[in-house]
Amino acid sequence: MLRRYTMIGSLNMAAAVALGAFGAHILQTHLTPERLATWETAVQYHMIHAVALLIIAMFADRFNESKQLLWSLRLIWIGILIFSGSLYILCLSGIGVLGAITPIGGVSFIVGWIMLFAAALRLRK
Repeated sequence: MLRRYTMIGSLNMAAAVALGAFGAHILQTHLTPERLATWETAVQYHMIHAVALLIIAMFADRFNESKQLLWSLRLIWIGILIFSGSLYILCLSGIGVLGAITPIGGVSFIVGWIMLFAAALRLRK
């Protein structure tokens, strides 16, 4: 679990930085201020949750690689893909219906954090 999610987290961090730079340097002149703000939100959530993947992966051995911890990592990663991914595509394509699936990614983040809480509850003092 540590190796896999360290790789996933680090690649997501690299992607978030690249997409942030892409937005700041290339898209800035092509997007409306509202769409640029949406892009920045996507990058912010992408980056925060990529860091979370790395931190959670580092503590995986303390949780004895519990199912709750594994689901926490999976759901946070799915959240990045759906939440940030749908916003990136929305900004680039202008397909407004994509905004309807963004909340699914948000729910995935929330449930992922709740699963981390559940994993922590099971830890022995």
